[in-house]
Amino acid sequence: MRQLAARQPSAILFGAQLAAILVYPFVQDSDTGQAIFSALGIAILGLVLLAVRGSPAWTWIGLVLAAPATALLLIQAITGDDALLPYSSALEAVLYFYAAGALITYMLGDHEITRDEIWAIGATFTLLAWAFAYAYTVCQAIEPDSFTAAVDAQDPRSWIELLFLSFTTLTSTGLSDIIPVKPFARSLVMVEQCLGLAYIAMLVARVIGLLVIAARGTFPRRNPS
Repeated sequence: MRQLAARQPSAILFGAQLAAILVYPFVQDSDTGQAIFSALGIAILGLVLLAVRGSPAWTWIGLVLAAPATALLLIQAITGDDALLPYSSALEAVLYFYAAGALITYMLGDHEITRDEIWAIGATFTLLAWAFAYAYTVCQAIEPDSFTAAVDAQDPRSWIELLFLSFTTLTSTGLSDIIPVKPFARSLVMVEQCLGLAYIAMLVARVIGLLVIAARGTFPRRNPS
């Protein structure tokens, strides 16, 4: 497992985030379950740092962001108090956006497609989805009733609902059972829609193009002039 984490951290991160999505519905209604999920969130923060590819300076930026976020998650897990949720969510949103940007830089940094870079495509996508879900959490805390839904329309939206909204927005699925109703919430959703389309168009198209070029055994040479 240690060798796999060192050689293909993006695969571990991608799998951990998908596992968290499946686990959360079973633990969201109990204090013990919330503590378990908070612990899982702390572990995922560690995987985010492991998956980041960049200079030592970039790694230090990740550590600076992850340390207070981890501390706040620990306090929430111990006390069961959600008062710190907007603050930890804000830090996590910044960290996840940073990690997504670092992974994109990593994938665009060469002309070879490795197995870890393939996994990084999925990991970057989930990082962006989680980052916006945390941003929606902060938005809802600052401006209540920013989001409504077909069921219990007046209640605050839960974490899994906001994550669901983020995934449907990023994939342009647009199921519309959870809707932003306040202006800034709608602005965030529009930004995520644009980034989702840009991610698919720019990164995935580039990776597919490199795979086709590699299969043909040719690569365009750069003009010296």
